[in-house]
Amino acid sequence: VLGGIVNLGNIFGISVSVLLIAITFFHKKLKHFLSLLWEHTMGKVLIIAAAAAVIFGIVFVSAITGLMIKAQCNTPDEPETLIVLGCKVRGERPSRMLKARLDAAYDYLEENSGAICIVSGGKGSDELISEAQAMKAYLIEKGIDSDRIIMEDKSTNTYENLSNSMKLMDELGLEHKAAIATDGFHQYRAGLIAERIGIEADAVNARIARKILIPTYYVREWFGIAREYVRGVI
Repeated sequence: VLGGIVNLGNIFGISVSVLLIAITFFHKKLKHFLSLLWEHTMGKVLIIAAAAAVIFGIVFVSAITGLMIKAQCNTPDEPETLIVLGCKVRGERPSRMLKARLDAAYDYLEENSGAICIVSGGKGSDELISEAQAMKAYLIEKGIDSDRIIMEDKSTNTYENLSNSMKLMDELGLEHKAAIATDGFHQYRAGLIAERIGIEADAVNARIARKILIPTYYVREWFGIAREYVRGVI
């Protein structure tokens, strides 16, 4: 069911589609308008600036997409602490996206019997229990020993997921190196944040639950990554 999904990725995609449709239907009028605009100095400046912005946007998203794909390939070579990033909980059960992250985490924990897992996610206003609690219960149901699962149930975003998890790693005397279980498209941004707070991060990729929404996920990540770049500069 796709109804009710409203986010920056969808809004951007719809806006671009509407713009392209408008250009297709009104290209003659647009061409005439641009030719009139080009006759004036300020008009030339505006056209050149708009063209430069479009070119910059294409180059930026192409480079970022390449980095996002590369980050997904940065899988761990040896057992590491596993951090599972939270996502929506429906009632007391993981949402489809969170379940995919947990299934990837389960496979990793089964293959690496000595690895400790930190499930990270607080309780939203529309959730009955914290994401961490739902994640721990799900992994225990699948057969993971509860002693291997540490809950971090205060975070509300990716930065808090990772910074709070690092505090737990310090308390447990764990190395600042971790495999992050999240969606593949989210790995690059998670890695940027992890690097900023001092965690060397590898990727454990969840299977994308709704492949039809991949373009939306990537567009939303473009904006999220741009925001992280700005934060890094500031």
